[in-house]
Amino acid sequence: MSVILVLTNVSTLEDAKIIAHNLVSKKLCACVNITSKCHSVYSWQNKIEESEEYTLLIKTNTDKYIELEQTIKALHKYELPEIIAIDITKGLPAYLNWINSTILT
Repeated sequence: MSVILVLTNVSTLEDAKIIAHNLVSKKLCACVNITSKCHSVYSWQNKIEESEEYTLLIKTNTDKYIELEQTIKALHKYELPEIIAIDITKGLPAYLNWINSTILT
């Protein structure tokens, strides 16, 4: 199975933890890293906006993506959450195997 990295941003650490724990406990991913606050600048509804956000780095595989996306959308507080999946084409084979074996058990 292809391993992917899914990214999403949230406004609070508590929101990040709720999403992370939910995804891991449902075995929709093997691991979620929550970054320190970052400063985001973006265009929203024809205005330049700025906010402090936490980024979630979610390691999963393509088989789990649809359910993972649905779960993030259900828990996310943004009107239009960023949910981006990036194919992982290279990585330590043992780590990539760990991701797949963790969410399959």
